[in-house]
Amino acid sequence: MIDFATKKFGIISLGCDKNRVDIEKLLAIIKANGCEITDDASNAQVLVINTCAFLNEARKEAIETVLEYSALKSANLEKIVVTGCLPQKYAKETFSGLLEADVFLGTDDYDKFFVALEKSYSGERVNFVGQGSHGFIGERVVTTPAHYAYLKIADGCNNHCTYCLIPKIRGKYESYPMDKLLNEAEGLGDVSELVLVAQDVTRYGLDLYGQKKLVEILKNLTALVNINSVRLLYCYPDMIDDALITEIRDNPKIVKYLDIPLQHSENKILKLMNRPAGRESYLELINKLRKEIPSIAIRSTFIAGFPTETEEDFAGLIEFIKEAKLDNCGFFAYSREPETAAYKLKGQIPYSVKKRRVKTLYEVQKQISFEKLQGFVGKSVKVLCDGIDYEKNCFVGRACFQAPEIDGKIYFNACSASQGEYYDVLIEKCDCYDLYGRTEDYEL
Repeated sequence: MIDFATKKFGIISLGCDKNRVDIEKLLAIIKANGCEITDDASNAQVLVINTCAFLNEARKEAIETVLEYSALKSANLEKIVVTGCLPQKYAKETFSGLLEADVFLGTDDYDKFFVALEKSYSGERVNFVGQGSHGFIGERVVTTPAHYAYLKIADGCNNHCTYCLIPKIRGKYESYPMDKLLNEAEGLGDVSELVLVAQDVTRYGLDLYGQKKLVEILKNLTALVNINSVRLLYCYPDMIDDALITEIRDNPKIVKYLDIPLQHSENKILKLMNRPAGRESYLELINKLRKEIPSIAIRSTFIAGFPTETEEDFAGLIEFIKEAKLDNCGFFAYSREPETAAYKLKGQIPYSVKKRRVKTLYEVQKQISFEKLQGFVGKSVKVLCDGIDYEKNCFVGRACFQAPEIDGKIYFNACSASQGEYYDVLIEKCDCYDLYGRTEDYEL
């Protein structure tokens, strides 16, 4: 038997915030076994690399990361464990081809971590993908700054968008039991901002309870004394109903912010994507949200260069962006992924065209964002302090219209400020992404 308490464990997590939550749960398993965790990979005897496989670029990054860190085996490193989406979807290919790694675990195999690792120390490479119990793990070692955390309320997806591999990687949509999620949230301690994530948070509960339960879990989460506010990410447009809008509007602990992945505006393209609704209903939803919740910030993502997208279709998307005037947007070039329905579509767009279209969309949104941020200049904004930016020599934080890691920031001067606390910041200037200001008691 290997005494793993004598080993140091390092973690590298790639991909999305949902992946982050998965690796935080593995960290809790490692810590519960009395093992030391290091944030310096060069000091680790066991290095876990948690991977993404959503796009070809993500798969490439995962493989390159394994190859890069395998060089440490000439020093302290003894074992590389590859977990997450890459082995989950491509177990056969990665196990036979990525010889630098010693252990392979899928997205639901973390309970077998030490069993697989023990076996690898007997001298053989180990593929344990698909051998886990698929049980809910509630304990976590939070890797975000102490004042905010993510809560993953479901896994998988039922939407079957024609460009997306998620259902083939993560399987069908699976809501986690509400009582276990509430216990998990309580166990996080004092949290200034709890960010709810899933591939589609608005579908929460349908599979498990036979009806949507997002509003109910929001009520329960915001009733917890340790949760100061809750932010929602990844809300599918066809699932945003009046009950949810009312709860966001009337519940003071819910951040007035929604991330709604629309992906395109033109009905022909949306139909080929197997996306719900269309241009008219999207604009209607945006207008309704702004009417019911005037202060709401809306973020979205869009794909440029989907197969058959003509210059006319692209011009329509530009006009939609200009009309919708969303607060924040992410734009991505369509990635042709094997095993997706869109892979077989005729009318694939050259990469150079897709790249140009993405650049154009960012330029359009850049002007919209600048105009929106200009509206805050001269006004006081409530800011959650995320800490100190040592390069800018000031404090840095976020307002309600800025989600962590994906949106802009607010840089501000203050006599003093504490991470996780809120401050009224007088905005003095802006650029296309960020705001700059000071607390009113700060002397220039």
